[in-house]
Amino acid sequence: MGLNAISSALLKGIYHSFKGMSVICYLDKEINERKQNRHSPTIRQKHIEREPSPHPHQRKQEDSKVIHKVLQCATLNGGIFLASVFVFECLLLPSLNKFFSVLFGSDAFVTMVVWSWIEYIVLLVYRSFWLVPLFFLSRVINAFWFQDIADSAYRYSRGRPVAFPSISELFADSIFSIFVQFLFLLQASLTSYIPIYPVGYILYVVQMSLLYSLYSFEYKWFNMGWKLHERLAFIENHWPYFVGFGLPLTIFTQLSDSWVVSGCVFSILFPFFILSGNEASPVTDASDIHLQLFTPVIAVANTFFSKIIGNNKHIPSAATNANTMPQQTSRLNRR
Repeated sequence: MGLNAISSALLKGIYHSFKGMSVICYLDKEINERKQNRHSPTIRQKHIEREPSPHPHQRKQEDSKVIHKVLQCATLNGGIFLASVFVFECLLLPSLNKFFSVLFGSDAFVTMVVWSWIEYIVLLVYRSFWLVPLFFLSRVINAFWFQDIADSAYRYSRGRPVAFPSISELFADSIFSIFVQFLFLLQASLTSYIPIYPVGYILYVVQMSLLYSLYSFEYKWFNMGWKLHERLAFIENHWPYFVGFGLPLTIFTQLSDSWVVSGCVFSILFPFFILSGNEASPVTDASDIHLQLFTPVIAVANTFFSKIIGNNKHIPSAATNANTMPQQTSRLNRR
């Protein structure tokens, strides 16, 4: 396992990350055709006189709408949210600034003082009553749409999801996963400030790529019944592929310094990465090195929950262990 194998896995991860672009073209059609073929013509003929034909609108609601959900994400995050940011920052503010410059004429000092107050008030109103509420509202709506897209894709390719043993374990795994991801995002942000260039930036990009890969594959792995420690261990042990898979999304979201613009870009592109992750077959033999970047945040998360909640059997342990990998790999291959 050398540099060539690592490079090959990284490039294959990049290639697989774009598969969602092609999957979206045929996924809805095949899902809906599969639904229609579940009922044979003879059965439909037997019940045709007893059961009225479904209303066209009702039939439409039964069809898969993966493309529709993806377009909704693009419309909300790009057509409404992102467009409003550009209109405000590139049109409204410059126009107001020009208006007050013309209004007060050559008195530059008065113009500067008045505009500083006007700009502060306008920005405060804009952020308080539009930007922040729309940001949180879009996050909630996106979460439901992302889940619908992932569930439809998973049922199409793998069938019924594997249920967790209990609701409490499901809830605990979800909460713990969110907390670990938040800590890992914080860790990645802190490493970007390492003063040795380009070590800090490379570490940041690698960690963000792994995090975005976790985001993309977690829907599938969650439906497969994988616990958090299994998901993290799989990414750590096969990191070359997952660095490559998450790298395009990392690059796209780094094109702007604005966290709002980056968030909109992420929400527009992420549905395609969900579909790509659902269809992808990760490379599992590229490196024998276990890149344990999640280990620090796992230790912090375990300590936090043990101190705050205490010893509870429903709190998942997220300690990654390479010894669990043969079982995980075989489960992945069977699916």
